[in-house]
Amino acid sequence: SEQETGKGKGKGFGKAKHRTKEKDVLTGITKPAIRRLARRGGVKRISSTIYPQTREVLKAFLDVVIRDSLIYTDHAQRKTVTSQDVVYALKRQGKTMYGFGI
Repeated sequence: SEQETGKGKGKGFGKAKHRTKEKDVLTGITKPAIRRLARRGGVKRISSTIYPQTREVLKAFLDVVIRDSLIYTDHAQRKTVTSQDVVYALKRQGKTMYGFGI
């Protein structure tokens, strides 16, 4: 009898993949992306010190929204997060979002 290892359920004789170095998630929120959000909010000029602070604030906000969305998803016994879950999570924070079916 074969014991299952952590290599998947296949025959498992392939070469082991190298683990890629985990990069900082916040760097994915680029300077131009922050700039576009600021423009949408009516900001004309942006100080260079704003970008790291904005990334931290955005991460904190998204952590809460994603956590709440996952709670709604788990409660509905689903594995897929729907836009409805996100809308309810935002509404729970007092940030009502329109245009997504409620």
